[in-house]
Amino acid sequence: MSHPVVTPAPSSIAPPALRAESVTRTYGSGDSAVHACREVSLTVSAGELLVIKGPSGSGKTTLLNCIGGLDQPDAGQVWLGGNELTGMREQDRVRLRQKELGFIFQSFGLIPILTAAENIEVPLRLMNTDPAVRDARVTELLERMGLEQHRNQRPDQLSGGQQQRVGIARALANRPGVLIADEPTGQLDSGTAATMMDLLADLAHQEQVAVIVTTHDPLLIGRADQVLELHDGNVI
Repeated sequence: MSHPVVTPAPSSIAPPALRAESVTRTYGSGDSAVHACREVSLTVSAGELLVIKGPSGSGKTTLLNCIGGLDQPDAGQVWLGGNELTGMREQDRVRLRQKELGFIFQSFGLIPILTAAENIEVPLRLMNTDPAVRDARVTELLERMGLEQHRNQRPDQLSGGQQQRVGIARALANRPGVLIADEPTGQLDSGTAATMMDLLADLAHQEQVAVIVTTHDPLLIGRADQVLELHDGNVI
């Protein structure tokens, strides 16, 4: 008696937003070699806030650069959704990074000669977004960050907190699935930093963005779904 062949249904489980396996990065060689990351693995899904903590020089920024496609690890793999970043050609990696990743920098990283609105629209211009769609998205983000009245001001006319909100808005412009922030509250006063931490946590938990943050701030660490601690490039 023959039995029917049953074809398994395709899995409906989405891959993690970002996954890293055994990421290793070394600078220099021999006795002067600096082991910035040593076989670091992590997984973060949509809706999760992952905090990476550790002392200065522990490898936090190097890890962010590797998992964000800004630097190539010497060994290990990084997947952004179902795409392996570490196996891509540089031009493909840049394109995927522009579309799927948002970056927030401690130094804000704004272009001095551009207004708040113009800074926010930079990623949209790089993706050749339709002008009408681009303008609507910039206005939406300015309003969301409480910056509408500052849209025509340049960075040097804004407070530190306002500059950081412009940086966050720019990082969100292309609706990335993963947001990476390197010490985003490091240059802010405690009150502004608390507001920024609430915003990052809300982006993860309410808007299903996978947020990866390096920080020393215990308040943000307390809001995290996962905490990864680094010392001398090793996960503790």
